[in-house]
Amino acid sequence: MSATLLAVALSLVSAVAYAAAAVAQERLAARTAGAGAGVWRLLGTGSWWWSVSLNASAALLHVAALKFGPLTLVQPLGALTLVAAVPLGARLAGRRVTAGEWRGTALTLAGLAALLVTATGPAPDDTLALPEALAVAGATAALIGFLARRGARPGLRHATASGLASGVASALTQTVTVAATDRSGPLLDARVIVVALLVAAFAAGGLLLSQTAYRGGLGAPLAMVTLANPVAAALIGLSLLGERLQGGIAGLALALAGAVLAARGVVLLTRSAVPTAPGPVPTGPEPDGALAAVVPLPVRAEPEPVVLRAS
Repeated sequence: MSATLLAVALSLVSAVAYAAAAVAQERLAARTAGAGAGVWRLLGTGSWWWSVSLNASAALLHVAALKFGPLTLVQPLGALTLVAAVPLGARLAGRRVTAGEWRGTALTLAGLAALLVTATGPAPDDTLALPEALAVAGATAALIGFLARRGARPGLRHATASGLASGVASALTQTVTVAATDRSGPLLDARVIVVALLVAAFAAGGLLLSQTAYRGGLGAPLAMVTLANPVAAALIGLSLLGERLQGGIAGLALALAGAVLAARGVVLLTRSAVPTAPGPVPTGPEPDGALAAVVPLPVRAEPEPVVLRAS
């Protein structure tokens, strides 16, 4: 098998793993909707760690794909997560994918493809200096805090914040990888350690934010996460890593058209959202009492007494 085919295969498996993780998070979120602080208790359940394991496996497969294929090939294939997650979520919910969901998915993917086509990959040695990394982290944290502020309704705000966190984590990962493999300097200097800690913080934050976002459904939040992730990374590349849009004015027009198409797709997915019925409530005891705190058990109605009357 050639390196390109191996990269494509790894990317496809990674996309399916990301999709399965998103569906698992969304179904867990459906059970914790309106639970308030009880959501945090459920983060210790098996369903939560199953989704975390799937996300970690998908990330490792994505990194492995980048070893065998170029970024311009691997990154667009990551958008197939949306294609896999929408029908998978519908199937597990016992329904069919609506026509609006298919149209929204297609428009979002078309817009994302247009954005990715106009972007160039970063030069191999382009990295963020420590002050630049700290500035990016601070500005992103402030924006995430604004989007996911207390009282904000779970949905596209949290999904956007999750995509931004994941995109910044990806951009910072590139800096850590290049700096750590640079043989001209020490393996672990201050920049590598600090940026690696920032990567861990943003990756974990993105995962928690997506968990909250999926309480508003799967299709539209996942589309926003899928869109915001590469857009955030591209903004960092254009502003700090010397990247440029391909095609000049035509490339800029294509990027704007792609943004409009993707936005329209997200809107369609939002309008076509179908509430996901929560999974069956476990009948066994819950050691930590988490489900008892957030999911009321069904109450059986007592039968009315039968009164016999003398004729």
